[in-house]
Amino acid sequence: MPEPSAAPPTPPVALAALLADEALGLRQVAGPPATGGTAVHMVHTSEMADPYPYLLGGELLLSAGVQLDDPDRYAARVVEAGAAALGFGVAPVYDTVPPGLVEACDRHGLPLLEVPPRTTFSAVARSVWRLMAESRHRELRRVTQAQQGLAAAAARPDPVPAVLQQLALRLEGRAVLFGPDGHPLHAAGREPSLATAAALVRLAGVVTPGTSARPAAASASDTAPDGRHLSAFAVGGGQGLVLGVAAPARESGDHTVAGVAVVLLSLLTARHRGADAASRFSALVRLLLGATPAETAPLLGPGPWTVVHARGGDGTPFAATALGAALGSPLVDTGEDGTVRVLLPEAAALSPQPGWTLGASAPADPAGLIAADTHASRALSRATATRRALVRHRDAAPDFLAEARRRLTPLADSPALTDTLRTWLSLHGSWDRTATALGIHRNTVRQRITRCATLLDADLDDVDVRMELWFALREG
Repeated sequence: MPEPSAAPPTPPVALAALLADEALGLRQVAGPPATGGTAVHMVHTSEMADPYPYLLGGELLLSAGVQLDDPDRYAARVVEAGAAALGFGVAPVYDTVPPGLVEACDRHGLPLLEVPPRTTFSAVARSVWRLMAESRHRELRRVTQAQQGLAAAAARPDPVPAVLQQLALRLEGRAVLFGPDGHPLHAAGREPSLATAAALVRLAGVVTPGTSARPAAASASDTAPDGRHLSAFAVGGGQGLVLGVAAPARESGDHTVAGVAVVLLSLLTARHRGADAASRFSALVRLLLGATPAETAPLLGPGPWTVVHARGGDGTPFAATALGAALGSPLVDTGEDGTVRVLLPEAAALSPQPGWTLGASAPADPAGLIAADTHASRALSRATATRRALVRHRDAAPDFLAEARRRLTPLADSPALTDTLRTWLSLHGSWDRTATALGIHRNTVRQRITRCATLLDADLDDVDVRMELWFALREG
């Protein structure tokens, strides 16, 4: 079932704001009051008897009731699809909103708006887009002002407490910097309740680097017992510092503002990284001044090192640095094509990151980093093609074949599927030639290959995937 959270990432419009637009003349006739915070993410017009398949969630659905045969089922399906509200045009099909629809919307908790004859559906849509543009402008202005305030705070003699104070002020909440042991190092803003403070500590524990069996997350969010929105973010290069925030509500732009604070705190706490990090930066400086990789390798450390290529992020200038901080390394580079490269030390844990697609090399010593960079690039290409969050390079042919054979396990009990896949691959994906070779209809071939793709959870249009499976079938 679609959820309202599946709505596009546009700034929502309060339903109350639409009702307050006198030019539209909308009137709520059923459902919970719009003052309850109902948000509209988009406008959709449909005269289908069942609009459910065409809704993403969060819509103001507009209809004139052309196929309104069963008001109760109609309202139930709209609610099930996650729509925010229903706008009913009283012309040209109906002179008034049908009483049965009013009762159904009240019963299912769906806000129902009466759209007067003089108001076109396109006028309602234009009003929503206008309100969204105004909301986006306010959000950008707020984020810009917050960035300026945080940057100014970072330049003060006591930068870490100042940044926390500024963040708490901008989010109207509480900001806490936790150490690796979970104890607060600095805090600013209004003291929350004991239950909320305890919940924020627990959430910070989710982000604090854990064991290999429980890798840390880059960020996490939750709701406190008193309804406050809680969030936690990894800070710094593998030090285990965590920024925790408790805000009255989750406002548009809050995540971006917190992200700026995370980057600043990562930079401000960099001096605590110790001699190892200093040596790595020294190696980079020497390379820039003309030293050879062999000369700088001792400063970089013996390794092993993992090269990570990444694409994605939120589009802000701080996204690459934030990714490095989340992975536990300050050694980050962004290429001209937008690909981010991160060099991870042996101790750093590698796990999927929200909003990013990652390709990782096998661990390598400094002399093997050039090859590892190539392997990470290939792994990123595979991750993109297969829509996976993280793909690791396989550094040995036996492991490659073993992994491919393991992937064929779901087909073990179906010789027909295995034979069809083997023949189809050997004939370069030709439906007709495969059908002729097996003596079956081409539609049967398509059905079996589709079933194989589902069982294997594989993209059979990917050349690399086909190659892996072909070698596994041939050698197996």
